[in-house]
Amino acid sequence: MIAPWNFPAAMIARKVAPAIAVGCTVVIKPAALTPLSALALAKLADEAGIPAGVVNVLPTSEELTATVGETICRSPKVTALSFTGSTRVGKLLLSQCAGTVKKCSMELGGQAPFIVFPSADLDKAVAGLMASKFRNTGQTCVCSNNIMVHEDVHDQFVAKLVEAVKKELKFGDILNGATMGPMINQMGVDKVKRHLEDALEKGAKLEIGGGSLGGLYLEPTVVSNVSWESLCFKEETFGPLAAIGKFKEEETVIDFLNTSRVGLAGYFFSRDAGQVWRVAEALEVGMVGANTGMLSCCEAPFGGVKESGLGREGALIGSEEFLETKYICFADC
Repeated sequence: MIAPWNFPAAMIARKVAPAIAVGCTVVIKPAALTPLSALALAKLADEAGIPAGVVNVLPTSEELTATVGETICRSPKVTALSFTGSTRVGKLLLSQCAGTVKKCSMELGGQAPFIVFPSADLDKAVAGLMASKFRNTGQTCVCSNNIMVHEDVHDQFVAKLVEAVKKELKFGDILNGATMGPMINQMGVDKVKRHLEDALEKGAKLEIGGGSLGGLYLEPTVVSNVSWESLCFKEETFGPLAAIGKFKEEETVIDFLNTSRVGLAGYFFSRDAGQVWRVAEALEVGMVGANTGMLSCCEAPFGGVKESGLGREGALIGSEEFLETKYICFADC
């Protein structure tokens, strides 16, 4: 089990619990940036009475991460791989698992669409975007990314969003009252800045934010009238930048959003019942939040389609990633 840094305890628990419940032993390779959560969970597992050798943790340095990952993938002793991380790394791990035809479950990157239709309750839509965009400083795989607002309500929605950002978000040290912490590393900071600069160069309007406290702290930022050709609509930003595009026709915006090669989560707001069902079915994603910005829960299957991964975590179906189906025909016993 190769876990990410952004939810270093929750991701491990979601992988390990169903695996040991159906009788598997596990090896956890935590992210090099966040190894302590995995070690703490292993200590708790020991204190809870889980036998030695069932839950194993293999921390690595950044330099050895690729080597250790390849060793896990190529080992015939490992019968299944569960990975959460980027699509680029997921593809590499899949290729390394091919030699042993290993069972793989992959929860990879996303570019979560977030659509606001004319009939939407704008206050609920703003609350939904605040929850799905800025949680964990925008560093989750299901954070809203490709935000599209109908031209009839675009300006009103943006104004309400800016007020919510001013009122609810305070960036800085979360131990001193801030609601948003730092980015994970400089590479993440640089990507957000690059996406913001590109959007502004293509004609977007800076509504709020755009600055930093220095280091890894970025202000929550909103830009409007973003061109559909902008980088932030072609790549996963993974940071506190809410880039908002404008659309006119439902079919056109759905077609554009479905051109993405990834499809993890998607969100939309509408009070038109027919549109709710139509759009929920049309979006090429594994999970849909209709009139909500929070869709993850333990009883629901979590995962995506296209290059967002294989298999599911959570719910009863999550345990099937660690099981094999065997057919036995008895005759004349």
